Amino acid sequence: MAVTIKDVARAAGVSASTVCRALGNPQLVRPATAERVRQAAGSLGYRPNRAARGLITGRTGNLGVIVPDLANPFFPGIVKGVQARAREADYTVFLADTDEDPAAELELVRTLSKQVDGIVLCSPRTGEDDLRAAYEETPLVLLNRRVGRIPCVTVDNVDGERQAVAHLTALGHRRIAYVEGPRSSWANRERLRGLRTLTRTAGMELVEVGSFLPQFSGGVAAADLVLAARVTAVIAYNDLVALGLLHRFAARGVDVPGEISVVGCDDIILSTMVSPALTSIAIPTQSAGRAGVELLLQLLASTDRTAAPRRTLSTHLMVRESTGPPRPDERRARTGRTRASTGPSGSNERPAQPSRVRAQPGQPGPNERPARPGRVRVSTGPSGPDGGETE
Repeated sequence: MAVTIKDVARAAGVSASTVCRALGNPQLVRPATAERVRQAAGSLGYRPNRAARGLITGRTGNLGVIVPDLANPFFPGIVKGVQARAREADYTVFLADTDEDPAAELELVRTLSKQVDGIVLCSPRTGEDDLRAAYEETPLVLLNRRVGRIPCVTVDNVDGERQAVAHLTALGHRRIAYVEGPRSSWANRERLRGLRTLTRTAGMELVEVGSFLPQFSGGVAAADLVLAARVTAVIAYNDLVALGLLHRFAARGVDVPGEISVVGCDDIILSTMVSPALTSIAIPTQSAGRAGVELLLQLLASTDRTAAPRRTLSTHLMVRESTGPPRPDERRARTGRTRASTGPSGSNERPAQPSRVRAQPGQPGPNERPARPGRVRVSTGPSGPDGGETE
């Protein structure tokens, strides 16, 4: 004879409704009670009937997770975190990939909303107004995006860049580049904002190169512009872009880190499988996925949709072989140092003043008119790729 919810309630010494809450929304009961119910259900071999529970609660027992590109190694870690936490709460996960298409993103939200209780939306590219409208219709939690009062999980991008800049400064770098991702990317804007402030405070010169597709091919496309900018180090939007930079540098015979240091972001598994191993800003993807489900469960259990719970996760720099001190000759050449004619000792060397330049491909950017001190902009032109946001 099948075990019923009343059998579990009797064994745990609670009511049938408490069993429903403990198994379906454990955050609504005391942890000790939830554990007692789980133990009773496990010992009796109880398996809840989802269809019957759905008729009572109006819930499907399903959660959705939407990512822009499953081929990007950044997202599987998030999905694993979502899956693990959902399983603990006895939810099934539906996974969808937008192929970096904003229109598909909104359509998937509408489609999944009929089959799930709530959705974790990863790195959405949809406009803010559309996201707010979707939130009014469907319980949503955003990962790696912050929009108004929609619950979200983000990482401390600025602190990650702070660690990278401090590392490069300690190695002796004074002129560095940042290869941008899509301009529509919230993460890209946050990182660029942080880098502008951090490099200015550190007395460094920042060359902004972008924007490029957040893929390996984007890094390959950016590499020649980076070398033309005469920097001694480069920070990439993500690890895939950084790996593309390494590939193109190797093809051109550029020594890493001897001639130029490279820093990525995300710390995907491939970053340790290349030579030289990639220095990268590590992002806790599985923790982000779990936190997203936590916020979604809280949202489903609450009647107050005006609250905007947020979680910000920390980052940390993984130092590997792709960064090192600049060679003295590289440092002089790439920071614009000049040698006075007072003798071979060069005791009167002085750095040239940093400048900000907007250069188009095929034009000698360093010879254009200076603008704001401390920053250089190397543009890919008005038709340059904007790409899709991947983080």
